[in-house]
Amino acid sequence: MKWIETLSPWLLALVPILLALGAAGSARQPRERAWRTAQVTTLGGLGVSALLLALGAAGWLPAGEGGWQTAPLQLIMLLLANFIAFVVVRYSATYLQGEPRQTRFVALVQAVFAAVSVAVLSDHLALFLLAWFAISLAMHQLLMFYPDRPRAALAAHKKFLFARAAELCALTAFVLLYLHHDSARISVIVGAYSDIQASDDVALSFTEQAAACLLALAALIKCAQLPLHGWLIQVVEAPTPVSATLHGGVINLGGYLLLLFSPLLLQSAPAQALVLVVAGLGSVLSALVMMTRISIKVRLAWSTSAQMGLMLVEIALGLVELALLHLLAHSCYKAYAFLGSGEAVEQDLLRRRAPGRSPSWGQWLSAGLLSTALVVGLVMLTRGVTEAPALAAISPWVLLTLALTVLLAERGGERTRGGLVGFLGLAALVVLAYVGLKSLFAALLPATGHTVSPWADLWVSALFLLLFAGYWLKRHGLHYPASQTLNRYCYAGFYLDEWVTRNTLKLWPHELPGRIKAKQLHTAFRGSSL
Repeated sequence: MKWIETLSPWLLALVPILLALGAAGSARQPRERAWRTAQVTTLGGLGVSALLLALGAAGWLPAGEGGWQTAPLQLIMLLLANFIAFVVVRYSATYLQGEPRQTRFVALVQAVFAAVSVAVLSDHLALFLLAWFAISLAMHQLLMFYPDRPRAALAAHKKFLFARAAELCALTAFVLLYLHHDSARISVIVGAYSDIQASDDVALSFTEQAAACLLALAALIKCAQLPLHGWLIQVVEAPTPVSATLHGGVINLGGYLLLLFSPLLLQSAPAQALVLVVAGLGSVLSALVMMTRISIKVRLAWSTSAQMGLMLVEIALGLVELALLHLLAHSCYKAYAFLGSGEAVEQDLLRRRAPGRSPSWGQWLSAGLLSTALVVGLVMLTRGVTEAPALAAISPWVLLTLALTVLLAERGGERTRGGLVGFLGLAALVVLAYVGLKSLFAALLPATGHTVSPWADLWVSALFLLLFAGYWLKRHGLHYPASQTLNRYCYAGFYLDEWVTRNTLKLWPHELPGRIKAKQLHTAFRGSSL
């Protein structure tokens, strides 16, 4: 199909061009026409993205045409970004009805996703970094949509500074990689490490190790990992569609960066250790803090920090296909959850009418044994059917077993009452869906040839057990003194954001709306993470 190969660079460029033109047009049109224009352009971007993915699956898109990447990872991310863009724009047309700054919002949303489309398709280091910078600037304007709100201004200020730090790390890493490989093409750089994945005697130079660590640090900052997470919690002051845009389509780019450079990351033991320790601990702590929050949007924000940490851990373990599956599922779920957060009152009333019951020790033990037997049996059954490399990693199965244990043990609650056979069937379906979807994504992505380190696998498994213990204490052991102490620290977010905020404003002061002084910040913002 010669004509498709000829048109492919233009088709790839069409998606960001459509969104950029839509942003420029919406900013100059009356409100109703601006919304119609945005819906047409985002729908067009979604349609072209789906067409490109279909052409790529058929093998009709040549690689590296016109400075774009056409691997499955890039095309899947492009389709995801444009799907989130269309959903957010369609929802916001009603949600922001009557808001005087509607046209500004719709133009900025399209600008964000135009830059996201460029970032995920770019095959050049400089273009990728420029697109990442443009995303951050446009998101900053969205986070300041209500500029008179002090908490929103504080969150945007911290996010602005942290984003610049992440971009500086990425810029330094890109310069090091360019000097080492004498090429600015991402596919060439990544391909050099993909070719040596199976070699055990190839050691990275100091320059490459430094680049890998800087990329890992950039991803950790962009994904709002502890202790630089506070801005993500406080941006709930912005309109709900802004939160859906951030959590569903933008914050995942830190994970995409590590997915993109995973062949390099998996060759660098220091970079892997950095991600496993920081993201692993941050994921557990964020999940525990989330359980103490009352506001549905704040709970979702803490959940995002935890989920991003888990996704980065998966990449550091070499489970790139699982991380991509996680990224897609998290993006769609978080966009839906934020846009549906208005139903939180009804859901809370339902929960109060149907309180759960604490399982006995016998129920916990039987649930653990059943879950372990079920997971082990299905693993042995699927091992002969699929050749998914992640079956060698124990930690994902530990997490799945613990999750099924909770599901089976707590089935006696009013809202989760059901027969054992039905729950066992659901558990089996979850395990089979995990194996099937993971095998599908493993077929789409190039094999890494990476063997999971036993020590890394053991570390992650221990973190999952720690999370399970913390969950049990907070949910069923509140009468224990240790649980009360844990609950107090979780309620305070382990005081990490207060420490970061205080030092951030010392290093880079910022005048907040309402002339709030720095010494009043603790009082003014201590409720921002409730």
